[in-house]
Amino acid sequence: MNTEADPGMNRRRAIACLGKTTLAATGLGLAINSPLRAQNRAKSVSPTITIAGYKFDRTAGLADGRVKVEGFDHKFEAAAIGDMNTHVFSGPRTREVTEIGLHPFMLAYANESFRDYSLLPIFPLRLFRHKSIFIRTDRGITAPIDLKGRKVGTPGFSSTSLTWLRGIMQHEYGLKPTDVEWVVSNKDSSADVGGKVSKQESMVPKGLSVTEGTTGKDESQLLVDGEVDALFHAAEPKAYIEGNPIIGRLFPDFRQTERAYFKKTGIFPIMHAVAIRNDIAKDHPALPLAICKAYLEAKQLTYDFFRKTAWVDVSLPWIAQEIEETRETMGENFWSYGIEGNRNTLNALFRYSHEQGLAKRCLTVDDILHPSTLDFEEDV
Repeated sequence: MNTEADPGMNRRRAIACLGKTTLAATGLGLAINSPLRAQNRAKSVSPTITIAGYKFDRTAGLADGRVKVEGFDHKFEAAAIGDMNTHVFSGPRTREVTEIGLHPFMLAYANESFRDYSLLPIFPLRLFRHKSIFIRTDRGITAPIDLKGRKVGTPGFSSTSLTWLRGIMQHEYGLKPTDVEWVVSNKDSSADVGGKVSKQESMVPKGLSVTEGTTGKDESQLLVDGEVDALFHAAEPKAYIEGNPIIGRLFPDFRQTERAYFKKTGIFPIMHAVAIRNDIAKDHPALPLAICKAYLEAKQLTYDFFRKTAWVDVSLPWIAQEIEETRETMGENFWSYGIEGNRNTLNALFRYSHEQGLAKRCLTVDDILHPSTLDFEEDV
C-alpha cells in the first residue's frame, strides 16, 4: 500500500505513535515520581504514639479521642499503676507516654540512675491521705500519737501514698516512722485495683523495726485478726468495705481534717505524674509540651462538665454543693498542673522521701522534669 498517497493513514499512524509516546512518558513519569509521592504521603501522616493511664474523668477526653495531641496521632491504653510502673522500670518500655507513680519514679531516678523517661508537670492522680489510716476500734487509738509503740500494717512500704502518710504523720502530728513497729503483708486485698507492685514500692530503709506478716494473710486480715493495731493503706481494706465493726478510720471526719490540712499547708498530695520516653522527646522536641496541653484540654472538659451538668448527671444528691465548697477552699483550678502551683507539694515529697531514708538524695524539680516543660503553666 502506498502510504504517501493516503494522508489519512499517515495521520492515523502519527496519532498511534503519539499515543504510545505519551503513555510511555506518563508511565515513566509515574515511575520517577512514585517514591516522592509516597514520601509526601508519609509526611502527611502524623506519627502515632501510645499513652497509657487510667481513664479518670480528667483524662477521659484523651482516652476517648475527643482531645488530640497536636502534631501526633495517639492510642490510649488503660492500665493499672503497678503494671505501668513495671512496664517503665523493668518492662519493654514501648509506651512513649505513660502515667506513673511519682515516688517510685523518684526512687528509680535517685537510687538507680534511671534516665529512660522524664516527668511532665501533669498530675492525673492526687489524694489527701488522712483517710488512709485504719485502726482496730478496740485498742484505744483516737489520735496519731496513740500509734506510738504500736504495730502498723502495710501492704507495701515505699509507695507514693505511704511515703506521704509517714511524712504527714511526722510533720503534722509528731509521729516518726521509728515510733512504730511496721508489719508488711505479703498480700494486698486491693491488688486487683493497683496491679503488680514494683520493687520501687517495696523498698524498706534501714533503722526501722520491720517484720513480715503471717504468710497468706493480706493486710486486711492482719488487722481483723489483731496481729496489727492499725493499717496504713492507700485503698480501703476488704474488711472495712464489708463493714466489719472492729475496723474504723483514725480520722472519722477525714473530710474536715483534710480540708484543714490543705488550708494550713497548701498541699494537695500528688500520687501519679506523667512520664515521657526521652528518646521520643529528643526526636520530637515539640511533643512534651503538646502532651501537657492535651492533658490540660482534657481536664478542662471535666471542669466544664462540673460547671454545666454535673449536678444532674452525677448520682450524688449534693454534688453541686461539693463542687462549690471545693472551689471555695482550693480555688477555681483546684486540680492544677505546671510547676509553680505545685512546687511546695513536690518539695514536701522530695523532703519526706530523703528524710525517711528512701531516696539517697533530696531531689528537685529540675532533676526529674523534662527541661522543655519547666516553664509550662496553665492559662485557666
